[in-house]
Amino acid sequence: MIAFVSGPVAALAPDSAVVEVGGIGMAVQCTPNTLSALRIGAQTKLATSLVVREDSLTLYGFADDDERQTFELLQTASGVGPRLAQAMLAVHTPDALRRAVSTGDEKALTAVPGIGKKGAQKLLLELKDRLGEPVGSGRPAAGGPAAAGWRDQLQAALIGLGYATREADEAVAAVAPQAEEAVAAGGAPQVPQLLKAALQTLNRAR
Repeated sequence: MIAFVSGPVAALAPDSAVVEVGGIGMAVQCTPNTLSALRIGAQTKLATSLVVREDSLTLYGFADDDERQTFELLQTASGVGPRLAQAMLAVHTPDALRRAVSTGDEKALTAVPGIGKKGAQKLLLELKDRLGEPVGSGRPAAGGPAAAGWRDQLQAALIGLGYATREADEAVAAVAPQAEEAVAAGGAPQVPQLLKAALQTLNRAR
């Protein structure tokens, strides 16, 4: 198993990064939160989980070991594959997921694309004794994007989660006031928080 990759970031895409390791470019699938902390040419170290299929080898990357362990634990629930587990971590931090499961927060799980009411109820039952209790008040985001780039990152994240371009555009427009408030206050819009708000907007529209 490849436990982590470390090296300069060679390329970034909406749902993945390429990290140069010993002269070899390792393609790593990542959440928007993890990608927002990466910069081309900068050194990085990502905890990883290798998913082996008959026709593919896919490496998933995470900001820390807690994210990776949560990713792997989520897949022990029936019907949860690596894509859905990654989508859950794109919307919620590991601690937020632990809190949702421990408190039976069905609404938090249905905010994830691909999880409906019945699916959320089933996951709450299956994961209750697997994820454990929250360990803190929620770790901060792995890093904030530049103020000017949040729209592109958010739209790419939504499209990567399976939404149509039109839906992504509408959701980005809906959360724009929230992002502009952060800029006005002298900060940078945080893509993970904006993604969560955008998903809530999309769920209400459906």
